[in-house]
Amino acid sequence: MKTKLTLINELSTNNPDMVFNQLMHHFNKENLASWYHSLNGNAAVGIDGVTKEKYGENLDENLDNLLARLKSMSYIPGPVRETLIPKEGKVGETRPLGIGNFEDKIVQKGVQKILESIYDPLFSDSSYGFRPELSCHDAIKALREYLNSKPVSMVIDLDMSNYFGTIDHEFLMEILSKKIQDKRLLRYIKRMLKAGILSEGELTVSEEGVPQGSVCSPILANIYAHYALDEWFERDVKSHCKGKIEIFRYADDVVICCATTEDAERIKAVLPKRLAKYKLKLNEDKTKIVKFDKSDRENSSSFDFLGFTFYIGLTRRGVAVPKLKSSGKRLRIKLTKVNLWCKENRNKYPLLILWKTFRKKLSGHVQYYGVSFNYEAVHSFLEKAKKTFRKWINRRSQKKSMNWNKFDLFQLKFPLPKSKICHKLF
Repeated sequence: MKTKLTLINELSTNNPDMVFNQLMHHFNKENLASWYHSLNGNAAVGIDGVTKEKYGENLDENLDNLLARLKSMSYIPGPVRETLIPKEGKVGETRPLGIGNFEDKIVQKGVQKILESIYDPLFSDSSYGFRPELSCHDAIKALREYLNSKPVSMVIDLDMSNYFGTIDHEFLMEILSKKIQDKRLLRYIKRMLKAGILSEGELTVSEEGVPQGSVCSPILANIYAHYALDEWFERDVKSHCKGKIEIFRYADDVVICCATTEDAERIKAVLPKRLAKYKLKLNEDKTKIVKFDKSDRENSSSFDFLGFTFYIGLTRRGVAVPKLKSSGKRLRIKLTKVNLWCKENRNKYPLLILWKTFRKKLSGHVQYYGVSFNYEAVHSFLEKAKKTFRKWINRRSQKKSMNWNKFDLFQLKFPLPKSKICHKLF
């Protein structure tokens, strides 16, 4: 499968205009088994309640049955189960997450792999989200390097309203049909989009939106954004600007760097019209132009991107350079979550099990936020989280069980992750 996908990737790279007519033959038993094994066995289950383990008990029989239905065009994706999760950056608000049936995830994984092979070579170098070999930290590093080395005076902090939920199905299928003319694969993708969402016992079928949480939603959203925004920016916007400009996009998190105020204002003015053409909407309240000029540090401001606040700071020699730190809003929310987790779980498990889980959570924080310039913010978060944990452990009973001396000895035996720079930006 890897060899065949590599061939598709090479064909798409060497001939960007190539159209692919035969793709459904990739859905064979060997590939279905490979996609089955690649899926996370601990992920939430869909409305049918089938887990990876349960599906795997009769794997050969289940895959044979699935393959027969795929070949006869009788495979029908099930509705997606909607669950609400806390919205990052907004206390009390939630966003919908779509959980598909396990068998549907296998098919979606195949669609994802095929689309990825075709479209990834076509994506702009400024697109980083959900792409092989690229990560959030690649986007952060590239943006910081650009701000440091190129003439930038203004940054457009762009926000799209409910991007995943407003992707138009008709437009998406039209985009896909330009590169893919395997009618069976297109029909299955359309069936996935029309499968509907089951929320509180009510099934809703819409003409727009790809459910966040779906295996193939990220690549579909990336393809849509490529044609709606990235391609237009490279082809039309750059040629009409007086100064140097560049876009950095991770899924729907977007910033545009501009050398002149005039270019920034012109781009911001035309963005709503361009997005409206693809039935997307610019969040006017959150989209803003930020002054970000190393030569005028005192009057410059800051902006957020992927959980970090970018600002202009000084080196030890007094030279103005772009720096970044953990977003204050994100940190406050994460500390609130730590407090809630400690409070709710303090009496559910033995101390050592709680502590091991707590260490894993903090380790994940260090791995993400441990970037150049951000050591102090990471250290501060770890200290506050540690104090929160001790506070709730001492409320498991009326008698304090862990004074600071005992707690320090406990940490020596089972140490927390230390603050460190995991990702160097220069």
